[in-house]
Amino acid sequence: MSNKTIMLANPRGFCAGVDRAISIVERALEEFGAPIYVRHEVVHNKFVVDNLREKGAVFIEDLADVPAGATLIYSAHGVSLAVQNEAAERGFQVFDATCPLVTKVHKEVARLDAQGYQIIMIGHKGHPEVEGTMGQLSEGAMLLVETVADVATLQVANADKLSHVSQTTLSVDETRDIIEALKARFPNIRSPHKEDICYATTNRQEAVKALAQECDIVIVVGSPNSSNSNRLREVAALLGVDAYMVDNAGYLQRQWFEGKSKVGVTAGASAPEVLVKEVLAAIDNWGFHTVREGEGADESIVFVLPKALRKE
Repeated sequence: MSNKTIMLANPRGFCAGVDRAISIVERALEEFGAPIYVRHEVVHNKFVVDNLREKGAVFIEDLADVPAGATLIYSAHGVSLAVQNEAAERGFQVFDATCPLVTKVHKEVARLDAQGYQIIMIGHKGHPEVEGTMGQLSEGAMLLVETVADVATLQVANADKLSHVSQTTLSVDETRDIIEALKARFPNIRSPHKEDICYATTNRQEAVKALAQECDIVIVVGSPNSSNSNRLREVAALLGVDAYMVDNAGYLQRQWFEGKSKVGVTAGASAPEVLVKEVLAAIDNWGFHTVREGEGADESIVFVLPKALRKE
């Protein structure tokens, strides 16, 4: 089969929030020297984290592992108020690499709570973004739903004073179904003014849907702990194509491509383009030569760095 082609999703890879978070760690290392402590992996990508570790970043989960007087950075996923308070008590120099779109959800939570609303969070239990957002309020104040089925078992204080927020990296379609279930059960539930799922997640999912309609196999470049990368693979698989997620080109298996003529390639929002290029080179070796870029949303959003880390 000579007509073997590769289609590249557009947009793919780094989003503005990931770009900013990585830049904050790199600039802090330049400004203050190693070690710089980062609470949780700054973004969910093994290549990125290993690279920053080599430059002197130390990734920790517990603030007790950070020495007095150190510089601490919060990951792009955000942190709870308890973590922020502990960092302040311990007197660390803190830089917040929380994605501004996650911070927007945190502010929404504070505003709704102040207005007396009970908040339901749509998200994945244990994900650092969910822990950070639910940790904006006292323990147990927010309720978590992961699936449509969870909606039926919710115990709420007052059905007329409810609102919902979402993790920013969820499946757009799945979240829509959960919101519909919430509205069916609680007709007066209040929705955010603007969808919480971020522009980058939405754009990448739309791009992968376009790929899945044209290709007979889709490869998503992303690390196993990356929520948005996992969702991209799921979105493609739900459209009936073989879909695989790989951390890097070394994970590709030649037999996946046997009998296939059109390969779609995309990357999660925390996966660097260098890994995509390596995947393309590996697939090229197996006879898939023509690379076509899909046409997708143009992303021109840039988030500024904290003032102390900006280059004058």
